[in-house]
Amino acid sequence: MKHELADFSALTPDMVLQLIESALGVRCSNLCRTLTSYINRVYDVKLDDESWVVAKFYRPGRWNRDALQDEQDFLTELAAAELPVIAPIRNASGATLHEHEGLFFAIFPKKGGRPVDEFNDDNWKEFGRLMARVHNVGAQHAPRNRIVIDPRKSTQEHLQAILALEFSSAGLRREFEQTVNELVTQIAPMFDDAAMLRIHGDSHAANILQRPGESMFLIDFDDMALGPPVQDLWMMLPGHRRDSSRELDLLLDGYETFREFDYPTLRLIEPLRAMRFIHFMAWCARQKADGGFARLSPDWGSASYWKQEIHDLRKQMQEIADHESGH
Repeated sequence: MKHELADFSALTPDMVLQLIESALGVRCSNLCRTLTSYINRVYDVKLDDESWVVAKFYRPGRWNRDALQDEQDFLTELAAAELPVIAPIRNASGATLHEHEGLFFAIFPKKGGRPVDEFNDDNWKEFGRLMARVHNVGAQHAPRNRIVIDPRKSTQEHLQAILALEFSSAGLRREFEQTVNELVTQIAPMFDDAAMLRIHGDSHAANILQRPGESMFLIDFDDMALGPPVQDLWMMLPGHRRDSSRELDLLLDGYETFREFDYPTLRLIEPLRAMRFIHFMAWCARQKADGGFARLSPDWGSASYWKQEIHDLRKQMQEIADHESGH
C-alpha cells in the first residue's frame, strides 16, 4: 500500500495570513508563529485588533470532510452546552471548517492554560463531572464518519496501517500480526454490549488544562471517536485498574453527578490499554510514512523494537486474562 506524503509546502506564513483573512473577513498583523504539532500544522496569529487566533491546518489524507466536520460540530455543541472547550470561530456564513485547494483548516480563539500538576480528590471528581457532561452531549446523535473504538474496527484498521510498512523481517511481521489478531479474538466479545457514543477519545493529562480561576477544560479533539465512555476515563488513571481503585471511585463519584455510568464496562479498561498500544504504533507508522519520524525515534521499526512490542502486547493479554478470571 503506497502512502502519499503530506504536502504542506505551499503553506507559507503569508499564505496562512491570507487564508485567515479570507475565511473570517478580518485583518491580520504580520505576527505568525508556528506551534508544535506532529500531525497537523498549527499557527499562532495576531489580528489587527490585538486579539490572537490559532489556525489549525489538518494533515492531508488523514480525515475527510465529514470526519472533520464531526469534530467541529462536536466542539460547537459542547460550547453551546457551556462546557469548557475551545470551539472554532464561525465565519459570516456560519462555517467553522474551511478549505483551500484540498487543504482543510479551522480557526480558534487563543486561550492559555497549563496541565494539572497532580490530581487531588477534588480534581478527580471534577474530571468525572466534566466527562459526564461531555458524554451527555456526545450521546445526542452519532457522528458522520469517525473511527469506532472497537477491536474489530479501530484495532484492525490500525493493524493494516502498521502492516503497510516494511518490517525488519517477514518472521517478525507474521508474529506481530498473529499477536494482534489473537488479542482481537480475546477481547472483541467484551465490547458486544457496550454502548457507543461520541467521545473525546484521547483524554490524557496533556489534553486537560487549567486556567487561573477557572475549571479544567478539554483540548485536542483530533481523536474524537464513536466509542465506549470508559475510554475517556481510564487514561487518566495512575496505573492498571487493580492499582487505581481509589482514583477510579472518586472519578466515578463525580461522573454520576451528571450521568449514570455503565459499571460492567470497567472490564474494558485493560483491553482498551492494549488497543492503545496498537493505536500508538499506528500513529508512529503514519509519522514514519510521512518521512518525519526518524528525528523522534531512530530505532522505531527495528527488530528489537518489534520484539519488545510483541512482548508488551502478550504481557497485557495476560493482564486481561488474569483480570477476567479474577486473579
